Amino acid sequence: MGEKDIPTHNQPLLNTRDAEACLVPKEYEDGTLSEQYGGKHAGGWVDRLPVSWVPYIQLARLSPPAALFLIYFPHFFGIILAALIQRSPASQVMRAGLVMFGGSFFFSNAAHGWNDLVDAPIDRAISRTSKRPIPRGAITPRAALIFTLSQGFGAALFLLLMPAGSAIYAVPNIIGTIYYPWAKRHTNFAQLVLGWCLAWGIVMGSCAMGLKPFTGGPFGSNDLFAWEAISVQPSVACIFFASILWTVVYDTIYAHQDLKDDLKVGVKSIAVLFRDMTKVFLWLCLGCMVALLSMAGLLEQMGWQYYVIAAGGSAVSLGAMIANVELKDSASCWWWFRYGFWLAGSSIAGGLVSDYLLLGARSATF
Repeated sequence: MGEKDIPTHNQPLLNTRDAEACLVPKEYEDGTLSEQYGGKHAGGWVDRLPVSWVPYIQLARLSPPAALFLIYFPHFFGIILAALIQRSPASQVMRAGLVMFGGSFFFSNAAHGWNDLVDAPIDRAISRTSKRPIPRGAITPRAALIFTLSQGFGAALFLLLMPAGSAIYAVPNIIGTIYYPWAKRHTNFAQLVLGWCLAWGIVMGSCAMGLKPFTGGPFGSNDLFAWEAISVQPSVACIFFASILWTVVYDTIYAHQDLKDDLKVGVKSIAVLFRDMTKVFLWLCLGCMVALLSMAGLLEQMGWQYYVIAAGGSAVSLGAMIANVELKDSASCWWWFRYGFWLAGSSIAGGLVSDYLLLGARSATF
């Protein structure tokens, strides 16, 4: 793959500034900023691995493991919400959680491998990403493709551990994940595409618990020739769209790391679209997200602690992120992305788990 793989409408910008964009600033060479999923890692457990493994750890975004948990969190939301709806036992929740974590691990590896394979020509022209394994030559495109396919196969195996009829629900997410790298060429709302792909974990988590989050056509039917009528679990839909907005918030902040280079190369994002007005848009997203989380609680008649932990915790943590992040400072964007998402994800998970635990306590008293 080379520069010709970048869409024609973007080539003039890349060609005229190719040498400038590919020069890596000293701060990236020296350490901290190049550790922002840019092809280096902060040391620790990765340094204990064989040298030949390290580029694949970097390719899969396993150091730090934020990217893995960004994929797993929505699966966990779906599991706990389904358990609340169905009054499922803890043993079923634990089994589904383990299955979804294994599937998320392999799916995360495959998704990031695919993204970097498609994005390699652009990554070479972005300061932060120019030292990722494929652009710097540590992994060949052929090796990256083999890795991606092997990890995708591993993820598919976990579908066999899920209830019958679950595999068909994975198809929209597979299609969306394959398309996502090109979304950054086609639309400024690439973060919505990513949000859709990640939030789909809620659908798969629900399926792992035996709950059909929606039906219609081939979805929810055990017979391909006897399609189901359209039906949607309202509370699942609320958490699903709230999760999309959560992704939009943290990934837009992440995108601001590369804003200057993205403008040169022609990569699109919400950060590119709104620039200095980004925070206004993010506050709107946060407001809608909190409203959706609250609506899910009303639909499932959850206790007050859910609203405090899930809705309130998300509002406070993401509000602090939006208010305090310095969008023109790459290091600030990275810090809030890397650590800030844990607070919101943990808040949503904690709110759902608290209601599930109280549900068990209430059931035990009757």
